[in-house]
Amino acid sequence: MKKKGLLYYFCFSCLLGSFVYLASLYKIELPGFVRFYVNDFLIVPIVLSICLYVLRWSKGNEKYCIPIWGVLYISLFYSIVFEFFLPQTNIRYTSDIIDVVLYFVSGFLFYQLQKKYS
Repeated sequence: MKKKGLLYYFCFSCLLGSFVYLASLYKIELPGFVRFYVNDFLIVPIVLSICLYVLRWSKGNEKYCIPIWGVLYISLFYSIVFEFFLPQTNIRYTSDIIDVVLYFVSGFLFYQLQKKYS
């Protein structure tokens, strides 16, 4: 279980994120908090998990961990792209400080989980 904890978290995040996305696609009414914030919380750990598995495979090191600066970089990247640039170019996107907080909180959660399960 210890080695698979991060994998379980990744799979659960993908399934939950897919459910929220499909619910909005099929016009299934979900609470506002779920519709607007759950996927923002899930995206950074999903991306970082994929990066971690690719890096572990490419380096041949099963114990490799993404450093904190890498986690902060990805969180900052998502914050700038999805909360600054895209809202200026596409009406579908809105700028929200709560999303920025969620990117960083979920990045920190990922960082803690990878340390625990490595």
